[in-house]
Amino acid sequence: MKSYTIKELAQKLGADIQGDETLVITSVATLENAEAGQLSFLANSKYRAHLENTQASAVLISPKEVDGYSGNAIILNDPYVGFARVSQLLDTTPKAAEGIHPSAVIHPTAKLGEGVAVGANVVIGENVILGENVQVGPGCVIGQDSILGSETRLWANVTIYHNVHLGQDCIIHSGAVIGSDGFGYANERGQWVKIPQTGGVRIGNRVEIGASTTVDRGAIDHTEIHDGVILDNQVQIAHNDVIGENTAIAGNSTIAGSTKIGKYCIIGGNSAVAGHLSVADGTHISGGTNVTSIIREPGVYTSTTVAMKNKLWRRNTVRFRQLDELFQRVKKLEKSVPTED
Repeated sequence: MKSYTIKELAQKLGADIQGDETLVITSVATLENAEAGQLSFLANSKYRAHLENTQASAVLISPKEVDGYSGNAIILNDPYVGFARVSQLLDTTPKAAEGIHPSAVIHPTAKLGEGVAVGANVVIGENVILGENVQVGPGCVIGQDSILGSETRLWANVTIYHNVHLGQDCIIHSGAVIGSDGFGYANERGQWVKIPQTGGVRIGNRVEIGASTTVDRGAIDHTEIHDGVILDNQVQIAHNDVIGENTAIAGNSTIAGSTKIGKYCIIGGNSAVAGHLSVADGTHISGGTNVTSIIREPGVYTSTTVAMKNKLWRRNTVRFRQLDELFQRVKKLEKSVPTED
């Protein structure tokens, strides 16, 4: 079990201490459920009511919130980021794989760096390159000419097609598919003619891709996911998309083909962005929003309606259909009303 004293944690976080700096922390927990030996955090003032009664050995807290609190504390400006850092230090997640399992099928031209681990029933194709300390979980497939940077981790049953490059320190969760064909077809007199997807996928460093997420390969050029991007579970990234640095996309969202999402964007769950668009750096798209035009200015964009009783929704839907007719009637009325000179 990993453990740190409060003093050691504060040093790693560059934080101040209140109380007993020799206390040992072995895990993290919420204020309400924490026990002795655990570290909690107060990142939202609405949970302050739990602060006085918490059983946590210490609390991560901001200078503003520590006033009036007499317990053991690690004091820093952003307690939630501190919680994330401490969670990494105390992480007990097992490795995706250890050693080279005898059932793995590894092409003789593949190059495996020092410390690579390959789980059971893995298939590694021709000319694949795995950097140092890469972990490949059971059942994964890595297609020919693909490259995985050092410290990258694939959990079980990930499929990496051919000509896919992943950077360093990436995490790919179970069931993700990277490099599958984009949805490219031409229509010839009602018959669909497939367009071979000959581009690849290029993924930067420190990218995390959620379970059952798909990233399509490019039709001609590459699909690109830049450094620090995080994709939730069941996200669809279509062919030739470009996702800018440190952008976050929540679950069940879809980015249609040839769309460019800027840096530091946040896209809420169940959102959809149409194809051949661009979204400005720093844009925040609320959950459930449909983006159908270019976003040139950063800001918060929303297109959802609030939940309501079905009977009211049905009535409002009829009214929405009548909106254009109502608009035309209003225009006609305006023209019939004399204007004052």
